[in-house]
This record gives sequence, C-alpha cells and structure tokens, in this order.
Amino acid sequence: MKHVLMISAALLLGATGAMAQTLSKDEQIAQAVKAAPEALRAGATVVNYEAKGDPSVLRQGTNGIVCTPNQQTTSFSVNCYGQALRAQRDFQAKEKADGKDAKTQAADMQAAMASGKLKPPPTGTAMYSLSGKTEASARGMWVVLVPNMTAEATGLPTEPTANGTPWLMRAGTPAAHIHIPQAPPAG
Repeated sequence: MKHVLMISAALLLGATGAMAQTLSKDEQIAQAVKAAPEALRAGATVVNYEAKGDPSVLRQGTNGIVCTPNQQTTSFSVNCYGQALRAQRDFQAKEKADGKDAKTQAADMQAAMASGKLKPPPTGTAMYSLSGKTEASARGMWVVLVPNMTAEATGLPTEPTANGTPWLMRAGTPAAHIHIPQAPPAG
C-alpha cells in the first residue's frame, strides 16, 4: 500500500499553487480537465490547493472525477482522479504545505490508513495525468490501481513497450497499477 500512496503522490502533487494563481478561475478549470478523457471533462469537479494545503473547489462536478490545475512552476502537470482518492489528495496537500518530503508523506498516509483515518482506494480507481516540460509538449498517462495483480492475471507486459501499449508496473505488489500511455496530440 505504501507504494500505491507514493504513486498517488507523484501523480497528484506538484509545487504549491503559484502557477494556477495567475490564471482566472475559468482558465484553471479548462486547464485542469485536459488530463481527463473527453467524456468525463464536463462533469468533473475541479479543486485547487492553496499555499497552506487547503482545497478550494473551483467547480463542483457530477461524475465522481476530480481534477487539479497546473501547480508547477518549471513544467506542466494537470491531474484527474476518481473521487475515492480525494481524501488522500487533501491529506497529501496539507503534508506538502507543511514541508514534508514524499517519503514522509507516504509514511504518514500509510499510518492514516492503518488507523482508519483514511480508506485505501478500491481496485480499479483511475488517475489521469497530462505532463511535460510545457503544456504544448505534455503527454497523457492513464493509471488504473490494481493492487496485487500479476502479469499472469492481467495478461499485460511488466515493462513499457516501444509502441506505448498498456503495461503493469509493480506487478504482484500492493502498488500494482496499469499504465496506459496516451498518444501525443496529432499535428
């Protein structure tokens, strides 16, 4: 489970909201939902995290998907995830605002789950990211959490392929998840 938490943190956390603050609310919403599949964008909740780690709902959604605008200052990264990860994301944002590193955040998250303060995400929870040096060069990655799944059970390779097909990372561990690389934009 610790590895699932680190995966979640890596995909969901960025530098505190300096970049998002320069955009209007509508621009932040439009930017944030770009990571999600087109069919999920209109109904997604959009949350920005303030410098102290407090969530600020920019738009309340209807479909169980939550997205965050770019919070990087030297690169571009927007993320969306199933509502089941929202409590973890809020927890991580507070931890990051308190200056804790990723390893400490993961340990604290594990302790919060062990105590029942936070629930682990259910198998099949999805995360979507769009990341790159710039927004124009950003590439999408979809991730599906499948704790303890093996290559044999899923029929997936355990290494990325040259042609960008789905693959299973950390097979057979609580951190097992399926990466589904998205093709770069045409043009």
